[in-house]
Amino acid sequence: MKGVSLPLQEETREADVLVVGGGMAGLCAAIAAARHGARTILMHDRPVLGGNASSECRVHICGADRHNSIPHMRETGILEELRLENLRRNPSKSYSLWDLILYEKAKFQPNLALLLNTSCFRAAMDGASLASVTGLQTTTQTLQTVRAKIYIDCSGDAILAPLSGAAFRMGREARDEFGESIAPEKADSKTMGMTCLFQSREYDRPQTFEPPAWARKFDRCEDLPYGKNGHAWWRMGYWWIELGGEHDSIHDTERLRDELLKITLGVWDHIKNRCPHREQAANWALEWLQFLPAKRESRRFVGDHILTQNDIESEGRFQDTVAYGGWSMDDHHPAGFEAVRLGAPATIFHRAPSPYGIPYRCLYSRNVANLMFAGRNASCTHAAMSSTRVMGTACSMGQAVGTAAALCIEAGLAPRQLCSRISRLQQILLDSAPARQYYYEVIASYIGLNSPEVLRELNSKPETVRNYISLYDELASQEEQAPTVLLPRKRKGWTWRKKPRRQEPAHEIVEPVQI
Repeated sequence: MKGVSLPLQEETREADVLVVGGGMAGLCAAIAAARHGARTILMHDRPVLGGNASSECRVHICGADRHNSIPHMRETGILEELRLENLRRNPSKSYSLWDLILYEKAKFQPNLALLLNTSCFRAAMDGASLASVTGLQTTTQTLQTVRAKIYIDCSGDAILAPLSGAAFRMGREARDEFGESIAPEKADSKTMGMTCLFQSREYDRPQTFEPPAWARKFDRCEDLPYGKNGHAWWRMGYWWIELGGEHDSIHDTERLRDELLKITLGVWDHIKNRCPHREQAANWALEWLQFLPAKRESRRFVGDHILTQNDIESEGRFQDTVAYGGWSMDDHHPAGFEAVRLGAPATIFHRAPSPYGIPYRCLYSRNVANLMFAGRNASCTHAAMSSTRVMGTACSMGQAVGTAAALCIEAGLAPRQLCSRISRLQQILLDSAPARQYYYEVIASYIGLNSPEVLRELNSKPETVRNYISLYDELASQEEQAPTVLLPRKRKGWTWRKKPRRQEPAHEIVEPVQI
């Protein structure tokens, strides 16, 4: 029987830097490389950028801002620019507008070309170096081959590891390998799982929900993680709807997505039809379901240094620190949602004593000469990765590695050779925060007080550069100033005011939805 293959077009492109994976780490890496003069291509397998933070997954960007010892600490640099732009242009917190902001940031960045809907599947080697990477762009039925000098893998699943022969790990290290107290006694292949979220909306009348026959059934609150307290708030879904840690978190993704949907709909059925407090959810209806699971862990590259629990607990003080984290070591149970049946917690937070540094040596391959990486696939143990995996930290690593790649191109160096010039990379990263005046203008615009008087007030308070959230909290509390309807509370999320204190100026949001 003779088969017929789809005729595919072929294109070959040349670049200084190729970034594979357009999540938050890859986006920051690509922008940073392009800004510092490297001809850069960003290859991403989805139609929208942002990865877990995009409209396809809608996971909040967490990082150093959630560490409870230093108020208002957060990542700056490119991520700060994106957040400020979103604050100014997207007061209703629409994920589609967030997608647009990320797209614009990449699409109109000089030196940066986008290849969306392009899945990397092949690589060619030249000795110990990558020579080219090929992806299939499904929307154009075109094989896109990129020949670059430096390759940066921000795919999350470390797709270039099996394609290039780069050293990687997957699973949990034994406790005695690195002396990590939170590691299991014996090494295994288990990982943290993946999650499917949902969003719901409140209406002015009761909304019924009839679950499909294939949804899971949860009659009691005790059948769910954290009992009755675990699902008392239902706008955004739950991180603990999680599976995959006891399976192959790459090759079993489709099957795991199906199981996660069964659980998600079963949880919503419990909230609407079975929970003792279901009357409180009577007017709520599902608005969105996540069909692309948000992964936490799979392959992790091996670099010249492997970050460990002990590094984090000792504040990660390295001579070659180029990024930082601040999230706790948030080690999810491999059983995920099913941990409740085992009487085990869905996750255990092991607090980091302070923000910690991430060394440059964790961001390039030990054995592939021109391969770098950032994000959850960086060179870390499972224990350390339970902290570094969050997207704020991934952005910090991404900007560092993109900047480093551009410096390598400029000087004709391999990534490892840049270690001898690490102070220059560190200084460039320190100088990369958004300009102070940009903060002031965004703040003034956001709170509806864009006037010379307010800008002078902002300019008289240089601490705004670090604590602008505190400042517009302060301004909003003054009776003579008119706050926006949507105001941030310090470290408490968002609070909605039904009416502004004064009628002008304010942003009217008719149907606010927390997302």
